[in-house]
Amino acid sequence: MKVTVKNLQKIIPINPRKITEVIFKVLSSEKIKKPGEINILVVGDKEIKEFNLLYLGCNSVTDVISFDDSTTKRELLADIVVSAEAARRNARIFKTVPLYELYLYVIHGILHLVGYDDNNKKNRVIMHQKEEYLCSNIFRLTNH
Repeated sequence: MKVTVKNLQKIIPINPRKITEVIFKVLSSEKIKKPGEINILVVGDKEIKEFNLLYLGCNSVTDVISFDDSTTKRELLADIVVSAEAARRNARIFKTVPLYELYLYVIHGILHLVGYDDNNKKNRVIMHQKEEYLCSNIFRLTNH
């Protein structure tokens, strides 16, 4: 699996190697061994709002958008866009740190790509519990 991290913001200092570790830990925990490529784009609110409008028709800021570009079920080709500004804002609200929130968004995007959904209350609860478990353990292990 090839992972590329492109940082287009200056709000949260990020380490692309650590984000790559997060991705591999999530894939490993879900027993995903497909070949492919995942691209992570870390942006601000303005840019993620533009992606949201262009690709999803929503003229609003969001924290993460994932795009599954796979052409077969035997591969994983994806793009994940995360907002550093949302991470900073939500860190204050949820009393975490911005990097934790950023990792959480990456995890959320990966979970969508491997089959989790948050389209109803039951699925949201399952996905949220999985995200929190993974993020708490990964964040502790990566020594951010």
